[in-house]
Amino acid sequence: MSKLSGEATPEPKVDQLMSKLRRLQQGKRVLEEEIKDRKSVRDSLQKELATLQTEASELEEIYKEKEEFCRNLQFQCEESEQDSDRQLKQNKKSEELLEQYRCEIQEFKLKQRKQRMRFEKQLHQLIEQHKNLHSIFTPERLPNEIENTENAKSQLISAEQLKLAQLHRLNEELEDVREQRQLGTAAADTLEK
Repeated sequence: MSKLSGEATPEPKVDQLMSKLRRLQQGKRVLEEEIKDRKSVRDSLQKELATLQTEASELEEIYKEKEEFCRNLQFQCEESEQDSDRQLKQNKKSEELLEQYRCEIQEFKLKQRKQRMRFEKQLHQLIEQHKNLHSIFTPERLPNEIENTENAKSQLISAEQLKLAQLHRLNEELEDVREQRQLGTAAADTLEK
């Protein structure tokens, strides 16, 4: 040791130095133990962090997949709703058409029924006429009917001949009137000249 101010510094004792050295070495060991513990903690924390980061990325991936799946489900749900709406509209149109066809079928049946009733009525009338004609033109009454018809025929022929004679007379009178007019017109023309 050097002397600075001229006083002598007492030499530390070896025991004190040894004790200090032991304390320092013990402190060093404690610090090394603490460093080792801290390194161990740090390593385990880093492993845990790496595990958590892996889990986080896996969870993020799962979240993205679930989100995509959810979007797909939403899209499918919307499509299903649209399909359902289309089906409902189509069903409504089909029901309306069906109702219209039912009404047309009912109208057609009513028309057929009316036609059938009209036909049946006409058929009954024809049957009645046939019965009436049959009762009139029985073989027993046929000679009387023929005689009546011949009488009516001869009366009609007489009436026709009478009308023809009247018509012939009227034609002659008409010819006479025309001739007299022509003679009167010719005489008037001659007088004027």
